[in-house]
Amino acid sequence: MSKAQPQSVYRRLRGAFDSVATVAAASTQPAATTTATSKPSSLRKMVKRFKESSESEDFRSRFDVYLNTFKRLAKYGKFSMIEEIVEHQKKFEDITGEQFVSRLIIVYGRVGMFKQARKLFDEMPDLNCPRTVYSFNALLSACIDSGEFDQIDGIVKDLPPKLGITLDVVSHNTIMKGFCKMGALDSAASTLDEMMKKGVSPSVVSFNTLLNAFYRNGRFEDGESIWNRMAEMDVAPDIISYNSRMLGLALVKRVEEAEKLIDEMGTKGIEPDAHSFSALIQGHVKDDNLEAVKRWYREIEKNELAPNKAIFETLVPFLCEKSDLQLAFELCRDTFHAKCGVDVKLMQHVVDELTKESKVQEAEELVQLAKKNKYKLIVS
Repeated sequence: MSKAQPQSVYRRLRGAFDSVATVAAASTQPAATTTATSKPSSLRKMVKRFKESSESEDFRSRFDVYLNTFKRLAKYGKFSMIEEIVEHQKKFEDITGEQFVSRLIIVYGRVGMFKQARKLFDEMPDLNCPRTVYSFNALLSACIDSGEFDQIDGIVKDLPPKLGITLDVVSHNTIMKGFCKMGALDSAASTLDEMMKKGVSPSVVSFNTLLNAFYRNGRFEDGESIWNRMAEMDVAPDIISYNSRMLGLALVKRVEEAEKLIDEMGTKGIEPDAHSFSALIQGHVKDDNLEAVKRWYREIEKNELAPNKAIFETLVPFLCEKSDLQLAFELCRDTFHAKCGVDVKLMQHVVDELTKESKVQEAEELVQLAKKNKYKLIVS
């Protein structure tokens, strides 16, 4: 096909992809009219089915089902339906079990309903359900997940003496997570000292929370300090620890040192995952090293891993800039097959570049994949 001919094809492909983007935008950002008219009946049916399914003990053990249902209802502003489901759960004997109630508190928090989470926590004695540090941690987590950071101090200071409980390692890790979410990284680090003063030994999760926060936020030396402290306390790093350090090294353009960590992980029986390779790819993109980027992307394929969102968003613009459209096409295709969220603007950019270079068949394939996977599209 000649260079002149693709113009009409280009317009057609662009129009097709724009229509996909429009559908994706409509599905990911529901308008008030959509919520008010077309959704209530289907959501009401979903709540009815959920309540019927709740009669099964096995169903009531499915935390993921509760979370996904709550998220969907929250997406359309149907918070009263979420409360209706929780109220319905009180008819079951499970409501006297702290683990079950704690799960409800946590999912309340995940959808930003901290007020209702706190209300349920306060009702636990009336439900003949004990309150220990386990449910306290659930409430604390709900507080942080809801972004109600101003409530943390009151919960931590008032509830433990009232309930006769002592904060454990999970409590401190959750507080640490809250400080990190607020951007108060020094306060998060000081929580480590507070734990030790109280005789609570930090876990690998404690260190991972700090490593991720410091390295990701450009505080490399502080991250290294935490890494060294971890070694001093004989806490073995896991895959999350290594991934955080690799990203930290990559962000300060010390990617060769990051690569050596892959070998170190191997000696400890830790297999790299997509996040490991993503960190190395980001480092080589910063170094403008196309060959190294391609080499590490092939390692993802060799290890039978799926590319994640970070790899897609880092690699696609770089490959287009370097005119490596074949790999850009493969990455887009692999991302769809991996059921990974796809940024429509980046995908459109690849389609545009493929069409300009007369790679119409590849462009058509991406458009068709997009149409088949509307629910996976992301419009930024």
